[in-house]
Amino acid sequence: MAASPLAETAPAASPAPQDLARIIVTKVFVRGLKVEARIGVYDHEHGWVQPLIVDVELDVAASHCERLGDTVNYEMVGEAARAIVAEGHIDLVETFAERLAQACFVDHRVTRARVRVEKPLALAPHAAAAGVEITAVRS
Repeated sequence: MAASPLAETAPAASPAPQDLARIIVTKVFVRGLKVEARIGVYDHEHGWVQPLIVDVELDVAASHCERLGDTVNYEMVGEAARAIVAEGHIDLVETFAERLAQACFVDHRVTRARVRVEKPLALAPHAAAAGVEITAVRS
């Protein structure tokens, strides 16, 4: 039996760029947000405002974003932080961080929130900042 020549095959078509990968999680972040807050447990911290530096990273169940409405708008993070400090004195940076994380979950697409809050004056001049970082996940 004679060997038959291999059938020529056309090269496979290249996939379109948008078909090369599937986005599972989009990370939305705000870094270095400065807010002034009435915060602290010590007597000397009551009655005056202190700076906070806030970093937020959100995991968002969204892909193929073409319009602002398709995204979680990072401006919401700043608005939420300012609304929380406008409510009045907060004892702990942990409380502020938890409230901010909860505010981020108002958008149903947010599945995880990492909130880092630095209090630059807390240990001054001995340290650049002290603070807390929490990670919250949608239940």
